[in-house]
Amino acid sequence: MNTQPRAVFFDLDGTLLDTAPDMALALNIQREAHGTEPLPFSEVRPYVSHGAAAMLRIGFGLEPQHKEFDQFRKQYLNIYADNIAVHTELFNGLQELLDELNKSNIAWGIATNKPEFLTVPLLEALKLRDSCSALVCGDTVKPSKPHPNPLFSAAQQAGVKPVQAVYVGDAWRDIAAGRAAGMKTVVAEYGYIQPEDMIHEWRADVIVKESTELKSLLLNR
Repeated sequence: MNTQPRAVFFDLDGTLLDTAPDMALALNIQREAHGTEPLPFSEVRPYVSHGAAAMLRIGFGLEPQHKEFDQFRKQYLNIYADNIAVHTELFNGLQELLDELNKSNIAWGIATNKPEFLTVPLLEALKLRDSCSALVCGDTVKPSKPHPNPLFSAAQQAGVKPVQAVYVGDAWRDIAAGRAAGMKTVVAEYGYIQPEDMIHEWRADVIVKESTELKSLLLNR
């Protein structure tokens, strides 16, 4: 980045937090409850950023129009809520990055499509809620990403203009939302990238392969 931002906003799953182990755990608990063998973690991980709908698609072959989809979705979310912070942690180097952002008076926040009833307990369990200057969840601002409204809201909460901020995400909708909001955008290639994702076509400003690259990128040091 040519200039240091006044705020950095993160997508949650696959960008700030490595939530895949717990989302995969919940899916396999659900599969076991339905008499199905667990799926290998490597098969689940790439789809975590796309939420419960993606989990049910790969776990049970269910699409939203299926008559049992809502029942399965509710069951999955309840299981996940009960196991929300078993293995989840910040990606490597990101606690240090957040500490440096705080020291540098650079606001940081989260804009996620994850619902609030899951996001807030997760952040509280990891002791991140209090230092977060902005929090926008999938059911608190509509339309959700890829619409830019969540990022406009995050910027407003943090007291910055969108053009003064950077948005980091691991899905096409993150980059689309960030670009539409006028923010600089960064693809977290270390996140939950699907095999079919063509990340260079998302037209982000930067692609980072490792989470440890974000500190030097965002803080120019």
